[in-house]
Amino acid sequence: MVFKKLMQAAGVGGPQVETVLHSSSVKPGGTVTGEVTLIGGKHDSDIKGVYLALKTRVEVESGDSEHRADLEYAKMPIAGSFELDDDARYSIPFEMPIPWEAPITHFYGRPLIGTTVGVATELEVARAVDATDLDPIQVHPLPAQERLLTAFANLGFRYHSADCEKGRIWGVKQQLPFYQEIEFYPPPQYSRGIKELEVTFVAGPTSMEVVLELDKRGGAFTEGHDSFSRFVVEYATVEQTDWEKQLDGFLQQAGKRKGFF
Repeated sequence: MVFKKLMQAAGVGGPQVETVLHSSSVKPGGTVTGEVTLIGGKHDSDIKGVYLALKTRVEVESGDSEHRADLEYAKMPIAGSFELDDDARYSIPFEMPIPWEAPITHFYGRPLIGTTVGVATELEVARAVDATDLDPIQVHPLPAQERLLTAFANLGFRYHSADCEKGRIWGVKQQLPFYQEIEFYPPPQYSRGIKELEVTFVAGPTSMEVVLELDKRGGAFTEGHDSFSRFVVEYATVEQTDWEKQLDGFLQQAGKRKGFF
């Protein structure tokens, strides 16, 4: 699939930017490729730089309130300073790596409502306000992430929502300044003690850390508090584990420990 956007920079008569993504689908740790084409305006333009960045909508806690904001991360330059003649075309091919910790936006081809990821094209023009445009991409789960999400579905958990929280999980080696929470409603066999289950993946090249939080009451990811359950999944051996049985064991142990069951 090809995404094509045309953006006007530096006001009327200024250069235009055309961004083409060769594909809108990717997995964490993968690469988005494409081409940015600058089209000269009615006069020569002094281009100071062209950049690509990833943006994700996150929840930000501020005191006793929360608000949503676009968080920019993984920014990279794809061109430096140059003069763009009027009516000229200048194309820049690019390869942009997607972080392993990138949030998942789609599962089984369906969007996870509440999570968005986009590639922003930013053009810096002398004597003008920077122009920015955003092309959405679909981040599909790694095989290990898909296996665990499928196991929760097989246990009867129903997807509720997903969002990204600005901040860090205490005790987890985390590269990005935010993390994703995928929320599920429990099936009848767990509903007496569990109101909601939140799943967070912190992925890396060979393994991922999985954080499960039971019936979130706030503050579980701050220093001095323990999350419900935390474990590491090795990609090379993920298919050798009965994850339905393993996850059920985690839930039963946690429920008994907290007096839910």
